[in-house]
Amino acid sequence: MQFIQGDGAAAGDAAMRAMFEARKRVFVDLLGWDLPVLAGRYEVDQFDDTHARYLILTDGEGQHLASARLLPTARPHLLGSLFAELCDVPPPTGPGTWEITRFCLDRRLRAGERRRWRDVLVHAIARYALEHGIAHYVGVAEPAWREQILASGWEAHALGPIRTIGGMRLGALRIGIRPETPALLAANGIRPDIVPAQARAA
Repeated sequence: MQFIQGDGAAAGDAAMRAMFEARKRVFVDLLGWDLPVLAGRYEVDQFDDTHARYLILTDGEGQHLASARLLPTARPHLLGSLFAELCDVPPPTGPGTWEITRFCLDRRLRAGERRRWRDVLVHAIARYALEHGIAHYVGVAEPAWREQILASGWEAHALGPIRTIGGMRLGALRIGIRPETPALLAANGIRPDIVPAQARAA
């Protein structure tokens, strides 16, 4: 397994290509979102630029398992640019607040594997925040997924009610990251049973 941290400039990396392909299979093919697709294979949008960061989990053969994109809220991002109306107050922004987007579990995973790699990715997101001075994450999610995030054991709360935008039911949330966050997640049953074998900048 690889744990890769990188940015949009590394789009030629094999793990990055695998992630963009997986995003297309999940968000376009499965969920039917109206998103741009590059070369008929890769889901890439305007936020996949040099300021984005990616956490990508792959197996020993380089196959995508799970991934997430992190965006600095001091720059254009989904919540602030496209979904600000989901918040009862102006969306939280600043150098210590980043956005989690495109949380993607590969379609080829079985149910038990999805849970396993979801837990690993959630802990990777928390660790990344602790290592890089991120105090809060924000995000946009469909109702059922938002409820799962809010009930995960970490410090999280809704930023407003569920609303319908573009025919989709969506809600915004904020997650606080503290040194005790990994322990809180583990106490709530979200435990990574695998430690990334490789860490590098992509």
